[in-house]
Amino acid sequence: MIAADGASCLIVTGMPGAGKSTVTRLIAERLPRSARMDGYFFSTLVVGGRVGPLGEPVHEAARQVELCNRNMCALANNFSDAGFTPVIDTVIPDRKQLDSFVSLLPARQVMFIVLAPGIEVCKYRNTIRDPRERFYFAGYEALEADMKREFGDVGWWFDTAALTPEQTAERIILESPQRALVS
Repeated sequence: MIAADGASCLIVTGMPGAGKSTVTRLIAERLPRSARMDGYFFSTLVVGGRVGPLGEPVHEAARQVELCNRNMCALANNFSDAGFTPVIDTVIPDRKQLDSFVSLLPARQVMFIVLAPGIEVCKYRNTIRDPRERFYFAGYEALEADMKREFGDVGWWFDTAALTPEQTAERIILESPQRALVS
């Protein structure tokens, strides 16, 4: 079970529609002292000159992603130092970004969970969202292949297709220290 002392940090990733936002919210609500960092929210803090993660120019998109990640980790460290368990919700597409997160959380026990319900489930979940929250993403196959290649053996690749968000959150809270630890 996840310790409630702020020594651990959960990073939950997955493809768009995997359930990251819902599950991380449920995890944070169930932990006695927690703080949730939403990667999408952090990216929207840039207003003038904002370039999305897949936008152009590519070097500026990468710079803004790196800035967002550094800010999430800085805030996670601050909450952790105050005894809150940080729960980070973001898309981490490759090992380089994961290694960056781990290096920016040096005193934390980092647990890395990839929610992996499958492409069709992710696409379906998008169709049942509120129309204002739907997203348009055409790169599922490439992202899934990249993620499996980059860190299929790191952390916990968790197939959640047959689970409710509540069941997923509960299993993450109970099993992450044994299944998701990044060394």
